[in-house]
Amino acid sequence: MSLQVFGLPVSRGVAIGRAVLVASSRVDVAHYFISPSEIHAELRRLRRARDLVDAELESLKRDIPGDAPTELVALLDVHLMLLRDDALAEATRHWIVERHYNAEWALSAQLEVLGRQFDEMEDEYLRERKADVEQVVERLLRALDTRADHRPVPPAVPASDGQSETPLVLVASDISPADMLQFKGSVFTGFVTDVGGRNSHTAIVARSLDIPAVVGAREASRLVRQDDWVIIDGDSGLLIVDPSPIVLDEYRFRQREASLERERLARLRHRPAVTLDGQRVELLANIELPGDCSAALQAGAEGVGLFRSEFLFMNRDGSLPDEDEQFEAYRSAVLAMEGLPVTIRTVDIGADKPLDRMTVNELRHEHTLNPALGLRAIRWSLADPAMFEVQLRAVLRAAAFGPVKLLFPMLSCLEEIRATLASLARVRQQLDGSATAFGAVEVGAMIEIPAAALILPTFLRHFDFVSLGTNDLIQYTLAIDRADESVAHLYDPWHPAVLSLIAQTIRQARAAGKGVSVCGEMAGDSDFTEWLLALGLRTFSMHPAQLPAIKQRILRADTHRLRTLPELLAESEDPRAALRRWSMARQHASAEIKVA
Repeated sequence: MSLQVFGLPVSRGVAIGRAVLVASSRVDVAHYFISPSEIHAELRRLRRARDLVDAELESLKRDIPGDAPTELVALLDVHLMLLRDDALAEATRHWIVERHYNAEWALSAQLEVLGRQFDEMEDEYLRERKADVEQVVERLLRALDTRADHRPVPPAVPASDGQSETPLVLVASDISPADMLQFKGSVFTGFVTDVGGRNSHTAIVARSLDIPAVVGAREASRLVRQDDWVIIDGDSGLLIVDPSPIVLDEYRFRQREASLERERLARLRHRPAVTLDGQRVELLANIELPGDCSAALQAGAEGVGLFRSEFLFMNRDGSLPDEDEQFEAYRSAVLAMEGLPVTIRTVDIGADKPLDRMTVNELRHEHTLNPALGLRAIRWSLADPAMFEVQLRAVLRAAAFGPVKLLFPMLSCLEEIRATLASLARVRQQLDGSATAFGAVEVGAMIEIPAAALILPTFLRHFDFVSLGTNDLIQYTLAIDRADESVAHLYDPWHPAVLSLIAQTIRQARAAGKGVSVCGEMAGDSDFTEWLLALGLRTFSMHPAQLPAIKQRILRADTHRLRTLPELLAESEDPRAALRRWSMARQHASAEIKVA
């Protein structure tokens, strides 16, 4: 019988596949796919761990004092019996051979299956044996050396027949943005988490992967079983477990329709983004790593509007990238964009994008009551001048190879502006003094704190351009933690205060002759395209997958006919409803013209 679980839709589309359950464990477990050539080595690892635990248990039995309770010996005998059970060994081997899971993941997956079976047993004594199985598996996991590095998922994992691929869907309690980054190019066609908000960074990275996703699904990881067939409806925030054949057919039809629509939009790739009345619009791409540049070019991006450099700092087990490593990454992106501009944002660490705990040293903030209001982004950089200047030197050196813009996040006051620009000037002097080649950069500031928007003239006097980070701007304006699903319903990009700050920023920047862009989620949301165009915005930056749909919206827009829209929304207590009425009125007028 099928089961429906509702959550928050964060990345559109439909995914159908077998559930890969990453359950919480008392032992830290690395989850990664192995290549076919590594299967035998992984099986040997599993056998060695089994032999080691077997020897440990036998040793414990021998060392039990003669006057100890007989239950202790019986308990160890039960554990040895479970350890030597061929059923456990064969089932774990199946996950390694057929699904290419690493040994730790295979064990935890089989533990999940066995745990469900024990829970369903009517006999109370047998149900209680679940704890024995858990203890045996945890001994095996420790013997496998779970300190091994997490590895990225390779581009494809062949199914058991070696000819086709089994579609896989990831189901977890939570997935960090750093872990999400490892899934780029992987076999996962979608994911579901128990927790998370619509605009948490995990959700944003999911959209950047361009795969259907649902977060905040509460009990999903406990209701879904390993290897269940599931459907993720990323449009409505629905997870369907064990769907009926009729439901499967319906969703497969929707998948085919979506694929055809993507193909149609892809034909717009080389067409300039120009409105019906001749207004040229610049469409840029947001990226996390240099390898994303190919997707940006493929989608027709005219440059990179946001290179989120913090992803270079993640998954490093306590180390920071040095100057040369960062330089190579930034230079790779600049060269990959073939002369198109690349905007590099300095590291935006903090809140729901923390580094490894040992990485931050004395600047650790994991115990901060509210990390979103603590030491993050430019505050973190200014608190560690050595780290900050390493990044600035790497960016300036990369600018010698192509057009680069430098963007600073989360500035809020004149004091921070002066300290940031002083660091930049100091680095320029260092590079000049050491005769190191570097290039000129345009310097910009993110407008993502209400304080920055309200003193925008100060920013415009010190920077060449500004970029609206709408995700954080909404969060800080409304005092809503966007990663917290319990208040996610209050995160409202249509709030009049949010719209007012955005409109004010765009108009003031244009009046001052300074460049202004929107690089937050709002840029890739077609519901806002016409309003942003009417305000005068001519530079949008978004994930490459969102570019075709936004370009289509721009090509159909006439800014002369949109000029009354900002005033209409500004005067409304409910801007979303006002836009809906305005759109319906336009559609009705267009229909009358066609009839006439």
